[in-house]
Amino acid sequence: MAIINYAQKVINFKVVYYGPGVAGKTANLQHIHRSLPGDSKGNMISLAAGDDRTLFFDFLPVSALTVRGFTAKFQLYTVPGQVYYNMTRKLVLRGCDGLVFVADSQWDRLRENVESFRNLEENLREYSYNIDEIPYVIQYNKRDLANIAPLEYMEFLLNRRARRVPSFEAVAVNGDGVFDTLNTVSRMVLVGEFGQEKGADREQTA
Repeated sequence: MAIINYAQKVINFKVVYYGPGVAGKTANLQHIHRSLPGDSKGNMISLAAGDDRTLFFDFLPVSALTVRGFTAKFQLYTVPGQVYYNMTRKLVLRGCDGLVFVADSQWDRLRENVESFRNLEENLREYSYNIDEIPYVIQYNKRDLANIAPLEYMEFLLNRRARRVPSFEAVAVNGDGVFDTLNTVSRMVLVGEFGQEKGADREQTA
């Protein structure tokens, strides 16, 4: 949950990018990090295996806006996509304020998307979190590939809960849809924390 540093007048929010392996979680953070001006970002820490898949997490504090005299910073994390790193997934989820579920749009990855979403719900329940009470969005990534499922079908699989959430088509390696996703979940986190964004002075993020 949001951590407030009264001495430095900073509010830290944690947003976690979740999804199956090589769906594009790391590609999102890499594009955000490349695009932000130097004074709006910290160092991105990436721990990866030899096949370049994320093992632990990427960390990127993003100074996004000012709320009631406090600077709001967003700490962006990814979780490892591989099932055998589930303990790390749970650790990264702890204390999250918002979520981005990154789905792989390819037909042959649809089952993995559904399994990963169920795994997300299970891990949240271990912290007594309810996904329907946490701000989150869905990103349908890799929409530039030939063997992708129709958007309507992906919505049916992943976004048909009682609370329908914002969703975005994306090509994260090119940056398409990346900031639409980030800006929306950031606004949702702020609305959830403060009830409204009134009084928030937004800085340039991209």
